[in-house]
Amino acid sequence: MGKINYSFRKAHFEAYFWIIAISFLAFTNPEGESHFTLCLFKNLGLPFCPGCGLGHSIAYLFKGQLMASWQAHPLGSVAIVILITRAFTILKPDIRFNLNRENYE
Repeated sequence: MGKINYSFRKAHFEAYFWIIAISFLAFTNPEGESHFTLCLFKNLGLPFCPGCGLGHSIAYLFKGQLMASWQAHPLGSVAIVILITRAFTILKPDIRFNLNRENYE
């Protein structure tokens, strides 16, 4: 069988952060109680924030509720694609498959 060679780099922290964050959102309840927020706009009491609802949108997508996801934030599915692509773009150059014939015997 093929052997996977992997070497860790500091840039991988970003990739793992995005993978863990998306996984966390997949298991959260978007209809749950309000929580602490780091949103500067919301903490300042401003009525509009361009990013608010993005986490709920992603959580709804993982639950299969497409309309609720769109209503929470229309760019939720785009955000997932961008973040997953970014994470694997960072990791891809350091994951190599060694497919030498002697590995199969």
